[in-house]
Amino acid sequence: DLDMLELFAATGEIDLKYLDESGFCAWSEPSYSYYQRGEQKRLEQTKRRGRRLSIIGFFQPLISFVYGLVIGGVNRKSYIQMMEQEAGEAAELGRIRVIVQDNGPIHRCQEVQQMWSKWEHMGLYIFFLPKYCSEMNPIELEWQHLKKDELAGRMFDDELALAYAVIDGVQARGERGNYRTQRIKFNSNYSD
Repeated sequence: DLDMLELFAATGEIDLKYLDESGFCAWSEPSYSYYQRGEQKRLEQTKRRGRRLSIIGFFQPLISFVYGLVIGGVNRKSYIQMMEQEAGEAAELGRIRVIVQDNGPIHRCQEVQQMWSKWEHMGLYIFFLPKYCSEMNPIELEWQHLKKDELAGRMFDDELALAYAVIDGVQARGERGNYRTQRIKFNSNYSD
């Protein structure tokens, strides 16, 4: 179970990473703040709302945060590219690497299931969390802090400005948490 995996990771027997996806919009939700009596709180919104920016990440607490950004939603091809990289690193290091993730549709689609035996042969294993148990995945707190601490109450003119803010926010979280961050750029043929 997850407790055993975390124990093996703490003793250095395996590499344990937590995977999840999240999304951002050009219009962030306002944060809580104080204003002088009689003043109205205002957030200037951009003329266009823009498209959603999605992030997929692998979080290894106190060690690393590897992520990729896409306009729109994360699809199975982007997910496979990220998992292929993790499997390649596991094989290269000769260490067992376990990815903890939810039961999202892209995590269990037929094309992904066909990759499982290949990944296991390379040393990469997948541990599925029980349904509706997102609190068991520490990456969820990273998303929360990224949105509430780094991006809250900000408006962005376009997707590029939003992407740079997310990149800067991830970097700031890594510096504060003393772990390294790495952004993966997706192959253009994986963006379909």
